[in-house]
Amino acid sequence: MAVRIKAGMEKVPGGMMLVPLLVGAVIHTLAPDAGKFFGSFSGALFTGLTPILGVFYVCLGATLDLKATPYIAKKGGTLLGSKIAFAVLVGVVAGRFLGEAPISGGLLTGLSVLAVVAALNDTNGGLYMSLMGQFGRNRDVGAYSVMSLESGPFLTMVTLGIAGLSAFPWQALVGAILPLALGMALGNLDPAMRKFLAPAVPALVPFLGLTLGFTINLTAVWKAGLLGIVLGLFVVLAGGAVLLLADKVTGGDGIAGLAAATTAGNAAVVPTIVAEANPAYAPAAQSATVLVASSIVVTAILCPIITVLWARVVLKQPAGGRREADPVLAADLHPHLDHVPADTGETAPEAARVTVLEDSATDRPRDHAPATTRARHAGTQSTSDLTSARSDLTVRRDR
Repeated sequence: MAVRIKAGMEKVPGGMMLVPLLVGAVIHTLAPDAGKFFGSFSGALFTGLTPILGVFYVCLGATLDLKATPYIAKKGGTLLGSKIAFAVLVGVVAGRFLGEAPISGGLLTGLSVLAVVAALNDTNGGLYMSLMGQFGRNRDVGAYSVMSLESGPFLTMVTLGIAGLSAFPWQALVGAILPLALGMALGNLDPAMRKFLAPAVPALVPFLGLTLGFTINLTAVWKAGLLGIVLGLFVVLAGGAVLLLADKVTGGDGIAGLAAATTAGNAAVVPTIVAEANPAYAPAAQSATVLVASSIVVTAILCPIITVLWARVVLKQPAGGRREADPVLAADLHPHLDHVPADTGETAPEAARVTVLEDSATDRPRDHAPATTRARHAGTQSTSDLTSARSDLTVRRDR
């Protein structure tokens, strides 16, 4: 009889990362010397976070398509730039008061600039694409192909440096982004390499979570408590407000901005990698990891609620009077993933089944029929996670 382990994990927000992380943390708390005791491959798994991350970022980079349309580049660049700018601002302000070390007493025990910046600097891609497929413009789904550039510790290191805290040697900064850049080069030079490497991304996520859990003592989780919830609220509310404003200023309706106000599952590994690159952050790494993990869960729960409420208001009078195409079903956008467009080697637009058409300057009059008549059914496709029919959408590119 089959046990639906994977389905059960996916019911937890960010579960493919967080459930193994919790398992690893329990093992480390109860038997901290288990890795040394078993040694060999089992022992290597307890200390293998860095090499697993290196492979992960190469494979993730291969999913990023440099041939983004102007609209996708504009939308994704706006959201990415706004997230980075807000994280820098918060890092500069907080850095003046906290420094590199975490707060050691009072209600804010364990809070650090590292935790706040890491939570702000990475977006839950699967959740963003699901929300945009349901409530946004379908072409906005593709914006995540640009936003994926925030993956990894590079931007967090840069932000901490800008904040005036301990700087990182240039070798560490370059080394943090090289695997992602290598993956991007491979995926864009050879589409066959993209399809070969991309499916490995979701398979590596549980191993990242498990290995990261082996570095966490659960007593730190108990100490984090309410503070982790507060950090998640800050990311959703304060970060969401900034992103909503940026989205509206650039001609959007704010839905995409709110949908991006989350913390990705991958962000939980950033504090540990930052501490390895600069020991000055080692005292803050463990508590920061726990706080970021809490923010992942809190933002995954609250962000959809807030986005749906805003969408109900906006969609009464949609920007431009209508939506360009049928909403994509959430199931079509692989919502079980935390940070990749798809588990089939697709780019973000491909995962959404969106085709962008080139129009001449003298465009034909657009069809104003209801959106439900403009979607072309593409038949039924089967994957390991999806057996339902998928819709193939065609939208026109803004010029």
